[in-house]
Amino acid sequence: MNKAELVNEIAKATGQTKLDVHNTVAAVLHHLTTSMAKGDRVTLVGFGTFERRQRQSRMGVNPQNPDQKLKIPAAKVPVFRAGQELKSVVNGKKKLPALAATVTAAKPAAKPKKAAKPKAAAKAKAKTASKAKPKKAAAKKTTAKAAKKTTAKKPAAKKPAKKTAKRR
Repeated sequence: MNKAELVNEIAKATGQTKLDVHNTVAAVLHHLTTSMAKGDRVTLVGFGTFERRQRQSRMGVNPQNPDQKLKIPAAKVPVFRAGQELKSVVNGKKKLPALAATVTAAKPAAKPKKAAKPKAAAKAKAKTASKAKPKKAAAKKTTAKAAKKTTAKKPAAKKPAKKTAKRR
């Protein structure tokens, strides 16, 4: 699975747009990389730990000329250690919990925070919400008009491609 496939799968599972998911994944990778570059350890409980290690300089052998010895310089390398839960799922000892249950469980917890807002903030939010409704309705009308216009037009006939001589 590559990054684009990961973004598609997360977007399907969470119902977010691909752009939002792409930005989130990019932000996670950016902060993970900068933390490791500083030398910090990043631990995701149950998944694993990302860290930076110092590799000592050593002597190596040139594969094209085995008699020649090469000095390989010291380097800082990224390392990932899998967590216990990830190891158990990969080995088949444990099943991965369903994602839908974890996503829906997080939504009710957010509602009490919204109720605790001050009245002034709620009034301001109500004003902006009432202003946004006419804009949405206008957008729907324009898209309906545009759809009618596009269905009424006939597609332009394509011209045949010109044949050109090949150059050598």
